[in-house]
Amino acid sequence: MNDTAIHSLGFGIATRNSKDDIIEVYYPCLMRNPAPALASGVSKACGIDSGQNAVIELHAELASTLCVTLLNAGFAEQAEILRQMSNSTQKIVLCFLSVDTAPTTVAEAYLKLHLLSHRLAKPHSLNLDGLFAILPNLAWTDEGAIDVDELPQRQLEARLRGKPLEVASVDKFPKMTSYVVPSGVRIAHTARVRLGAYLGSGTTVMHEGFVNFNAGTEGPAMIEGRVSAGVMIGANSDLGGGCSTMGTLSGGGTEIISVGENCLVGANAGIGIPLADGCIVEAGLYLTAGTKLNVLSSDGELQKTVKARQMVGIANLLYRRNSLSGGVECVPLKTSIGLNEDLHSHN
Repeated sequence: MNDTAIHSLGFGIATRNSKDDIIEVYYPCLMRNPAPALASGVSKACGIDSGQNAVIELHAELASTLCVTLLNAGFAEQAEILRQMSNSTQKIVLCFLSVDTAPTTVAEAYLKLHLLSHRLAKPHSLNLDGLFAILPNLAWTDEGAIDVDELPQRQLEARLRGKPLEVASVDKFPKMTSYVVPSGVRIAHTARVRLGAYLGSGTTVMHEGFVNFNAGTEGPAMIEGRVSAGVMIGANSDLGGGCSTMGTLSGGGTEIISVGENCLVGANAGIGIPLADGCIVEAGLYLTAGTKLNVLSSDGELQKTVKARQMVGIANLLYRRNSLSGGVECVPLKTSIGLNEDLHSHN
């Protein structure tokens, strides 16, 4: 993880439960590495010490002061957003991150997830240690986030109003598009992309595709399979229908799995090793680090037998299963795949 200062801040609208605990935050105004003068002005107005992470509820007077600070620093658009927020009846918070330590509050966690989905930070560039312990499990409804313990009463109240409450999911993570819709993407089923996903411009996520938090695509990319937490997909790569990438959250090791540029992971295939640029894994083949590979020359001669982990970093390879022997083979490729440009313009 990155131990250097990240200097990020966000003005957000916080949802609280009946105990007045913050359970989620929407940040319509956030910045990464703001100008030193702006960071200094905000910290001075809020009384934040240097090198400190803080979450502050903004009262009207402080919000007005910060609007002036933003305007003086040349951030008129952000100042207008803050003005609109402060004129509402919603709870407004400022989250200020001076150092990239593990999140200790819900507001910090949501700011980091927003930074990823806004493409202001790449996966693995922010410290997300302990994130699951910080985020509460919530009911995500058509009336917003609701504390699970308070859900039965809210459902009753909705019924009494004659409008049943729609519960879309019960999870620690919301869908990304309820908070951030990055430019230049298509998402066929929005529930399958979590807040904290990083989608590069030109990315298409089809109906059965899934992208977890702290993972994503450089773009352009075609995602019809699963991008697990921590996995990054290189430009011009295609994850076929039903395929899978092994993450590190459950059952995986500590090695970061990635897919290089111009790669294809075939339908119902899977990878448990990083793929270098220009590689193809044939449909239906799950390639783990310990998979025994018969490495062939371009003319089909057996060169050696190794475990798949020993081929990491080698570009332009085809991984396939021999239809006669059932053995897994690795052969060099002369050409790499290409994506249909019309599918990824998203204009």
